[in-house]
Amino acid sequence: MTWHALTLTSAAVADAVKAGIEEAGGTATMYQVAETLSQEVLTKMHAPAKPDLPIITPEILTSYDAFIMGVPTRFGNFPGQWKAFWDSTSGLWASGALTRGEEVTIHNTISTLTHHGVLYVPLGYAHAFGQLTNLTEVHGGSPWGAGTFAASDGSRQPSPLELEIAQIQGKAFWGIVKRAF
Repeated sequence: MTWHALTLTSAAVADAVKAGIEEAGGTATMYQVAETLSQEVLTKMHAPAKPDLPIITPEILTSYDAFIMGVPTRFGNFPGQWKAFWDSTSGLWASGALTRGEEVTIHNTISTLTHHGVLYVPLGYAHAFGQLTNLTEVHGGSPWGAGTFAASDGSRQPSPLELEIAQIQGKAFWGIVKRAF
């Protein structure tokens, strides 16, 4: 599980996905994407300290059979930190090392991942129909994948429903992966 978030709102969602993978019998190792903003900029933005997780590298990707990513939205696409990471994988793509393997954000991310031969496993409705169609609260998540709504300052934390959807996705994801490998 690899993730990045300036305000850490994705951390709880990532933990729930990891719990779902483990509940289904899988093993999940957490990584984070390297920060590209300077400490000066982060301080001015009042960004919280990053968690003590290893930084994902292109080489680490090749040691796993599957990976799931927590990607925040920046203008309907992944943020610069994710772009910098995927740009750093061009050597893997050129050598053929990676040849298997919120709605607009996921959709736009697929463009980059497709060129790496990454198989996308959506959440769909099969395992979370009731949660995704729950109209008792405004919530993140869709058939494309788990998600959360966060205020621009990160003050809104994922709701229990959003975390439940993330855990369901982790469990469903691992169910597909363990059959494939």
